[in-house]
Amino acid sequence: RWLLQLFGEDLRSSLYFVNASLQEVVFSSTTGALVPCPAAAVPPAALRWYLATGEEIYNVPGIRHVQPNGTLQIYGFLPSSFSNLINDNTYYCTAENPSGKIRSQDLHIKAVFREPYTVRVADQRVMRGNTAVFKCIIPASVEEYVSVVSWEKDTVSLVSGPRYLITSMGALYILDVQSEDAVNIYRCTTRHRYTGETRQSNSARLLLSEPVDSAPVILDGFERREVMVGHRVELPCKASGHPPPRYRWLRDNSPLESDSRYHQSVSGLLIEATRPSDAGSYVCEVWNSFGNAKVVGRLVVKQPLKAVVSPRKVRGSVGSQVSLFCSVTGSDEYEIAWYRNGEKIYQGINVRITGINNENLVMEGMAKSDGGAYQCFARNGKMSTQDLVQVVLEDGTPKILSAFSEKVVSPNEPISLVCHVKGTPLPTVTWTLDEDPVIKDSNHRMDRIITTEGHVLSYLNVSHTQVTDGGVYRCTCNNSAGSVSYQARINVRGPASIRPMKNVTAIAGRDTYIHCRIIGYPYYSIKWYKDSNLLPFNHRQRAFENNGTLKLSNVQNSDEGEYTCYVLVDPEKQIHRSVHVTVKVPPLIQHSDSQSASIGQRVFIPCVVISGDLPMSITWHKDGRPINASLGVTIDNIDFTSSLRISNLSEIHNGSYTCIARNEAAAVEHSIQLIVKVPPHFEVQPRDQDGIYGKSVILNCSAKGNPIPTIVWNHSKGAGVPQFQPIALNSGSRIQLLEKGSLLIKHVLEEDAGFYLCKVSNDVGADISKSMYLTVKIPAMITSYPNTTRAEQGHMTEMSCTAHGEKPIKVRWEKESHIINPDMSRYVVTVKEVGDEVISTLQILHTVREDSGFFSCITINSYGEDKGIIQLIVQDRPDPPEVEIREVKDRTIALRWTMGFDGNSPITGYDINYKNKSSSWASSQMTKDVSPQLNQATIIELHPASTYNIRMFAKNQIGESRPSNELTITTDEAPPDGAPQDVQLEAISSQSIKVTWKPPLKHLQNGLIRSYQVCYREFGTGGSPQYNTINVDTTGDIETLTLDNLKKYTQYEVRVQAANRAGIGPTSEEITITTLEDVPSRPPENVVTTATTPETISLSWSALSKEALNGMLLGYRVIYWANLPDGGDNTLGHFLCSIQGVFSRASPQQIMSFLLLKPVPGPPAGVKAAASTSSVVFVSWLPPLKLNGIIRKYTVFCSNPYPTVISEFEAAPDVYFRRLTNLNQNWQYSIWVVAVTAAGRGNASEIITVEPQAKAPARILTFSGTVTTPWMRDIVLPCKAVGDPPPTIKWLKGNSFLLGNTLNLHDQIESNAKSALPPDQPRLTVTKTTTTSITLSWIPGDNGGSSIRGYILQYSEDNSEEWGSFSISPSERSYRLEKLKCGTWYKFTLTAQNAVGPGRISEIIEAKTHGKEPQFAKDHELFSSINSTRVELNLIGWNNGGCPIDSFTLEYRPVDTTKWTMVKRDSLTKNHILYDLQEATWYELQMRVGNSAGTAEKRVLFATLNVDGSEYYVLYYHTGSKAMSSQLDAKSLAEMLMSKNARTPDTVNKQQQTLRMHIDIPRAQLLIEERDTMETIDDRSTVLLTDNDFGETSKQKSSTVTHTVHYQSLSQATGPLVDVSDARPGTNPTARRTAKAGPATRSRYASQWTLNRPHPPVSSHTLTTDWRLPTPRATGSVDKESDSYSVSPSQDTDRARSSMVSTESASSTYEELARAYEHAKMEEQLRHAKFTITECFISDTSSEQMTAGTNDYTDSLTSSTPSESGICRFTASPPKPQDASRVMTMAVPKAHRPGELVHLPPYLRMDFLLNRGAAPSGREATGQTCMDPQKSRMAKRPALLAPTPSETPSSALSSSGPPSREAVQQWQPGTSSTLPQREPGDLAQAAKLSSSQESLLDSRGHLKQSNNPYAKSYTLV
Repeated sequence: RWLLQLFGEDLRSSLYFVNASLQEVVFSSTTGALVPCPAAAVPPAALRWYLATGEEIYNVPGIRHVQPNGTLQIYGFLPSSFSNLINDNTYYCTAENPSGKIRSQDLHIKAVFREPYTVRVADQRVMRGNTAVFKCIIPASVEEYVSVVSWEKDTVSLVSGPRYLITSMGALYILDVQSEDAVNIYRCTTRHRYTGETRQSNSARLLLSEPVDSAPVILDGFERREVMVGHRVELPCKASGHPPPRYRWLRDNSPLESDSRYHQSVSGLLIEATRPSDAGSYVCEVWNSFGNAKVVGRLVVKQPLKAVVSPRKVRGSVGSQVSLFCSVTGSDEYEIAWYRNGEKIYQGINVRITGINNENLVMEGMAKSDGGAYQCFARNGKMSTQDLVQVVLEDGTPKILSAFSEKVVSPNEPISLVCHVKGTPLPTVTWTLDEDPVIKDSNHRMDRIITTEGHVLSYLNVSHTQVTDGGVYRCTCNNSAGSVSYQARINVRGPASIRPMKNVTAIAGRDTYIHCRIIGYPYYSIKWYKDSNLLPFNHRQRAFENNGTLKLSNVQNSDEGEYTCYVLVDPEKQIHRSVHVTVKVPPLIQHSDSQSASIGQRVFIPCVVISGDLPMSITWHKDGRPINASLGVTIDNIDFTSSLRISNLSEIHNGSYTCIARNEAAAVEHSIQLIVKVPPHFEVQPRDQDGIYGKSVILNCSAKGNPIPTIVWNHSKGAGVPQFQPIALNSGSRIQLLEKGSLLIKHVLEEDAGFYLCKVSNDVGADISKSMYLTVKIPAMITSYPNTTRAEQGHMTEMSCTAHGEKPIKVRWEKESHIINPDMSRYVVTVKEVGDEVISTLQILHTVREDSGFFSCITINSYGEDKGIIQLIVQDRPDPPEVEIREVKDRTIALRWTMGFDGNSPITGYDINYKNKSSSWASSQMTKDVSPQLNQATIIELHPASTYNIRMFAKNQIGESRPSNELTITTDEAPPDGAPQDVQLEAISSQSIKVTWKPPLKHLQNGLIRSYQVCYREFGTGGSPQYNTINVDTTGDIETLTLDNLKKYTQYEVRVQAANRAGIGPTSEEITITTLEDVPSRPPENVVTTATTPETISLSWSALSKEALNGMLLGYRVIYWANLPDGGDNTLGHFLCSIQGVFSRASPQQIMSFLLLKPVPGPPAGVKAAASTSSVVFVSWLPPLKLNGIIRKYTVFCSNPYPTVISEFEAAPDVYFRRLTNLNQNWQYSIWVVAVTAAGRGNASEIITVEPQAKAPARILTFSGTVTTPWMRDIVLPCKAVGDPPPTIKWLKGNSFLLGNTLNLHDQIESNAKSALPPDQPRLTVTKTTTTSITLSWIPGDNGGSSIRGYILQYSEDNSEEWGSFSISPSERSYRLEKLKCGTWYKFTLTAQNAVGPGRISEIIEAKTHGKEPQFAKDHELFSSINSTRVELNLIGWNNGGCPIDSFTLEYRPVDTTKWTMVKRDSLTKNHILYDLQEATWYELQMRVGNSAGTAEKRVLFATLNVDGSEYYVLYYHTGSKAMSSQLDAKSLAEMLMSKNARTPDTVNKQQQTLRMHIDIPRAQLLIEERDTMETIDDRSTVLLTDNDFGETSKQKSSTVTHTVHYQSLSQATGPLVDVSDARPGTNPTARRTAKAGPATRSRYASQWTLNRPHPPVSSHTLTTDWRLPTPRATGSVDKESDSYSVSPSQDTDRARSSMVSTESASSTYEELARAYEHAKMEEQLRHAKFTITECFISDTSSEQMTAGTNDYTDSLTSSTPSESGICRFTASPPKPQDASRVMTMAVPKAHRPGELVHLPPYLRMDFLLNRGAAPSGREATGQTCMDPQKSRMAKRPALLAPTPSETPSSALSSSGPPSREAVQQWQPGTSSTLPQREPGDLAQAAKLSSSQESLLDSRGHLKQSNNPYAKSYTLV
């Protein structure tokens, strides 16, 4: 609210604007508008509306009206009634009150019609991960009024969020576009700002593509943006590209400065609170590594125009100057116009408008009428602003605000007199002294100052006052408005005197002042006298004694005379002066009234001066000017009278006549008005006129006369006899009377037609009148037409419009701006006249959908045209919806559909039709009348794993659509609803239960049963409440599972659940069973021993718990032995403590050692005494044999005579001799020794006597005995001797002295030296394995002469350098390691230790915990569903191998790219979905699933579907830079690739590719692999390993392409083949550490070979699909060195063993190896190959042992360790040409037991040792000897058993004895012999090794069963 408040002290009113910013009003033609006047006033003002031209507007009934409160109302109207003058024009309003008048800014009022338009959205192409930009495209004709209000995805409204952004311009941004975004459709909705109409666009889609390296492409930009200052603005700049582009913004070619208002958003640059400085040219630079782009646009920051007029307070006075300045901001380009009280000010004499934009207004000589409201209007295009100030013109008469006062000064004293005065304009000040002007000189100075308030300070300074400077000083202030004065007396000390006075002329009747001018001071009084009479003497006289002034009021003639002023200067003296007053009388004119007369009459006008001094003169004026003689006026002057005479009165005599009388006193005047009456007469007479309907018309009529005549109009409607009626003329009416009498009819209506009468009168003579006829011409107008017409497709429809107006009327039809040709076959236009109306009809004979739209009926005549818009809606049955799948579950299918064309009739509902695929639509289910507001629905209560057909129908009021696209959908599997049938249990051991069951009923399976969960737990309350669960893959109709590692003799309850892809079904009924009995699992606990007597011990213990008994308790075994020092008697004994007389096998026991306590020690075992000197005796002794406790000390007793003890000597418990001193020479002493324990002194030793002598003979104190020392250590044999003189000691061994010669011996002892060895290595074996534990047992070796004090067990994970160890009691013979990793190989060694130390380390054995790496079920379908952009993987097919899965890695890529997309997880879910795939694209997928046992890998190719859901069949196979596209089956593709290898040597040398063929014997499948690009024909892939994968150096340095061919399986007539894919590498753990880890597993029962061969320089050979039919060789072709084959399993040598699995039901045995061996030998390419048995694991359920060997000419390491199934492995290396005749190495079974040879199976007989054809001379066979597995690690080995060539009758193979040295020498490495070729019939005989050995094979060639646990453990070399 903009308000101008006036000065309250001057005016109590104001003018203001209530909405100064209102500049445009746009409204819908159908609604109209109410526009309040934005101006107002206090007190209330009169509000009026004007057009921009200044014409005051008028009311038009039903079209425009000004309400009493000043609101302008524009009514709604039909398009035919549109008028630019009313409906699209510029208006303003004014407000007027006593304060002034103001006008509003220009206000543009515009009506908007309803017109046809459509909005649309275009499909957008976008790369995945980029941003998509949808724009709502609005026609330019309505773009100004239509805005985007919402966006929809399908039917769901979108709001700005993390991925969706709706910009300020209405664009939709979809960020990080993913595959699911391409499934939806997008629409925008717009709304017309004024008509309120909404439009919805067409549906648009995202066309998604995979990211491709590309330069940026601009998606959204701008060229020009306008924004008001202070608002936010968004400059869009968005581009797509790959890699994602980067952005940089510049303004005016400079980088943007850092500003918190600038934000680079997703959509571009966002500027908050814009400033004018933000305007400029903006550049958005976009770039990535492949190119750049930019957006260039200009930002215009618009400021609202703002005008400020200064000064804000303007006060002037009449005649003053007013200056105003208008300051405009917001634009540099504008125009200024000045207005005063609503009227524009133009430059003139007193008005100056200056400045570049007319911003200065200067007005001189302001008149009273110039006050009011002044406005400055600034305009720039459609923008305008104004400001106003109120100019108040005050009475500018000067006013003295302050002045000097009367004072007395001394001579020469300076004085300063000041007058402070205000006035407008600024007054001038003059100074007088005693009515004489003050003369400016050196002593008198005058000046003035203008104050800030506009006041004047006038100064009069007298520097040296004199007596003559005294008197009355007066300051007189004058300006154009008036004059004011002020006076005061200044007295200067000095002699008083009176200034001379001039005579005074007084005017009778007025006041007169006479001044007595006194100078000097002091004086005492001033008095006036007339005719000696003291004045005053009447009321008209007044004397001012203080200043000497005499006032004569209302002067009369009697006042004339002489007046004398007397001044008393001291009491004795007075002075005086006289002045004469003359009285003059002015003229006085007699009053007379105005006269009136008619033209032609005579007039006399007198002027009589009734008083006044003579002489006088009399003159006349007319209208302020002297009378011109041409008027014909006669003037007669006689003395004091004068008169005017007019003989013939005319109009020119009309006016004001003034008589002026002058004499010496004054001049007076008197005016008389002469009115000349003139009868009216027409100046312009009315004539008949035409008026156009809706336009304005003026009926001219003007007249003259005096008085001015009055004109009145009457109207008679119609053309009949006139019946005139007065026309009401109201303010604001449509009909107005113009100033000169013409009649203005604004907006002519039909009823305005008729007669009009113009009547003129002025009360002079007769009235006059004249009539005329107004004919209203009507332009062509459409009076009726339908806004909307609906028609059904195929039917005829009509549209009519009725026109009214002047004839002739032409009618034209258009459809969306295209003129319809009536000659068209489908259109017929007819026109007919009905009365005054014309009816035109457009007939469409056969409507089609394209006829829908807007039709225009246009009528035209000579006076105008009109248009009616008709919307034709052709209705039809709707198009069928486009249906797609939103979600598929087990029992529901969620649909989503996109509605197409609705037939121009609202959709009333949808019908969903679905059926089982095998059924017909006649039996289908129907869901009817789905709400039309929905676009998705869910079909429920479906059956899982069933295939359905689904289609939809849309319905509207016209009918039902055609069926939609038909979907074929298979519901997901649901968990089975039924439990497995016929569950049975069987206890097969103490820790195993066999479970068998059948699948659930078929209709309850809900999908393919893929696995079962067998849940078991202990029965009863004592067991764990949690079930243990085992997953079992489906194998057939009857399933079997053995539960292992159960508790012994424990009751279990078991239940079974079936599982499919969806989950697990209900459980079967619980069945209980008890495992068989077994030995107790723990020894008795809480064993307590008590020594009851020296020879007896009492034992007690706690009974074992039921859980530890593992059966019914039958009894206990007690084992005991003596814990004596080494060399003592460690006799072991035991006895049985039976319960009920029955005893079972012993359980593991825990040994408790203890000492048997006796009362006191026994006597020392021996005592010696010998004299050393005459007073010293040495005593030595041995410890007691029976200590009976711990010896605390020894006491030596000395007696003389016996038994009198004369002295006791003590010795430490570990000292066995004592020196006895202070004895008497030659006395005989008795000496004995006693051991002392805690129980007291023990038994005394034997008593010996000794006699000290001066010459003591040599004696040895040391006792004879045996000294034991550890092996390989130093030994000290003690020999302590005494005697006097000291004796000499010599040592003998046997009968020989060790040192020196023979001496005479006085004393001697014997010491037996005995060496103790460390214990021998124990024999370590594995007795049991589980998934987390391994139980080891051992048999001790020799103790080395010292009892074993314990064992140290060391273990390590395979391929690990870290070893752990456990100390084990010497009595233990087994140990169980817990908490091991599942499916992991471990190495173990055991060392025994005795008193000497640790012994030899046992052989390193290896064992593996149960479990293997994961496997993917062969018959499991990997893909649950595939569409164009999404693939769902079913991962239930992964079997964890018994070990929990801890890693899952998935990678996929399009086959034509190298970039992989990776997904990693810590666990495996049931399924996984790949999103955002490219449609119709082949992908390569690889999965790696790992657990603690290893990692399995699966590779597969798949293709996404086409966009329409059809399958994509094209497979692209790339080699090098060439590509071919063909549709191939697996076999033809394999043959093609294999044949590609048969090429010329030049081509081969260029590509240097290595062919590698994998031969899969038992499985029918075909894979083709390349090292760079892999194409998989089924879902089983094989990972290839090069030489590097075996830890070997690759010889082929160039790039290679490897092809792998898996051949169809052979007939299994000879039994199953060996599974070499699970082959275990050599057992040497040190050598194995260097092997490189590779892919983990192969499928079981796949004897798989890899043949690596460089392309031959000549011809190459293709392996046949049947191993039994070798491929014919080309004639003359020879295998050269470059043709050599190396054959090895396609398996990593380190990881392969981790894939071994239990094969109890289908064990791989020794004969399976032989069959595979035989098949390999039959292959042509391997005919001369070198075959090497690398490993073999043979096992059965009773014995799990393993041996291994190799034919390498190196030391072999074999060990005994458990294994799972029997798995053998061999390699075959084709020989070099020079080695073609060399025989192959034969696999010879060697029993563990020395000397026990076995027979070979029939298919391992001597035909393997024979050449296939004539062997070149000089070629010999080389074999390796059979080695003892227990001694294979030692450097020194016993004699080797060497087979002799079979053709030698006396070969070593023919006898069971050891071979001779010659035989052994014959088979040393480097030696050879030649074997002749054998016929097949000789094979049986040749295979016999010894007639005395029992064969291991039965008559069928199968391995015999044996009870010997070692009978099936072999070393193969």
